[in-house]
Amino acid sequence: MLPSVLASLLAPLLAYWTPPPIPADELVLELRHLHHVSSAGQVSFASPRRGDIRAAGLQRLKTRDISVPKPSVETRSALGKGASAWSQLGDGGWEEDEVPGPDTSSRETLLTLAKMTSNAYYANETDDGWWDLSGNWTSNMPVGYEPDGDGFRGHVFATPDNGTVVLAIKGTSASFIGGGGPTTRKDKINDNLLFSCCCARVGYTWTTVCGCYRGGWKCDQDCLEKALIEDSLFYPIGTNLYNNLTYLYPDATIWLTGHSLGGALAALLGVTFGAPTVAFEAPGEKMAAQRLHLPVPMAAEHVTHVFHTADPIAMGTCNGVLSTCAIGGYAMESRCHQGNVITYDTVTNCGWAVDIRTHGIANVIDKVLGQPWAPAEEAGREVPEPQAQEDCVECFSWEFGDFPAALLR
Repeated sequence: MLPSVLASLLAPLLAYWTPPPIPADELVLELRHLHHVSSAGQVSFASPRRGDIRAAGLQRLKTRDISVPKPSVETRSALGKGASAWSQLGDGGWEEDEVPGPDTSSRETLLTLAKMTSNAYYANETDDGWWDLSGNWTSNMPVGYEPDGDGFRGHVFATPDNGTVVLAIKGTSASFIGGGGPTTRKDKINDNLLFSCCCARVGYTWTTVCGCYRGGWKCDQDCLEKALIEDSLFYPIGTNLYNNLTYLYPDATIWLTGHSLGGALAALLGVTFGAPTVAFEAPGEKMAAQRLHLPVPMAAEHVTHVFHTADPIAMGTCNGVLSTCAIGGYAMESRCHQGNVITYDTVTNCGWAVDIRTHGIANVIDKVLGQPWAPAEEAGREVPEPQAQEDCVECFSWEFGDFPAALLR
């Protein structure tokens, strides 16, 4: 008798506490893994404790169906075989597919992805800069995200049904813009390889990061292409990590996101695998994609870049021997992005000065995405209209070709 009475009393309360249904165009994500690459180049994953998952909260993202160029079986087999294998595929290495991707017209969706990306810089919630996402969540695990590791880092989120996985990739930790840490050295090498015209040859006093400079304004193209696929660099490691995710989640749609270097790597991997991608304040990665011979038979509309006009790194203006980047030892000479670009004109609309200190993801979250953008709202949108970069030119002073090393003798 008593159990039935209790059931009759509790049933209305349980119905009252039932959470509202999730709209069909939204996903709920939870923290699943931390990923880390050791100094030996080995990819490892750490699973958070159950209490950490509860503390992380559930992240809701709006979705929309998008067409993506998925690599064919032949294309996948070419991964890891170098630029020459890619170039021989031509336009036949891709198959069009339709998958649920992030709704990049939603400010809240971009804001949530930006916060996930920001937390990829930190091991746990005790670090300064950790963002609270629907609760004071933590991902502090000693296995897979060692503080003394010096490699590729980030976080992995997934929906409860494992239908969608989001890989957030950490960007550059640079002391001259308020960062630093054990990954700084390798971050800098990857920056100077991916975003410089020729091995970070800014001036005669610079030590280059590869041996492709041939004197004057000449650079050996084949040498550059081979330099980008060294096993110890982040792009090859990223392809390995992505393949590990597809093994862990064989039926999932994988999204990629990242900030700065992490955003550029996310965009390169997004083009490589046909994965929906949102990159924040990333340097131009189109030149690196061309050097990797990533074959894109259609516009890479599944890749979206988000940045503001006061950031000289994303805008491609942090270059020259007297620039802040060069003084810090970074040759950030690229400026062209793949896919669509959502540009927040903070210089015109907010009166911001162009300053490298505006590059940080925290600044983007607080001052750009964290509040309604009036110019977009006036046009009936939540964010600026995405546009492809047309007539973008970079490294116009350089000549790239087949130049033997004997030219330097």
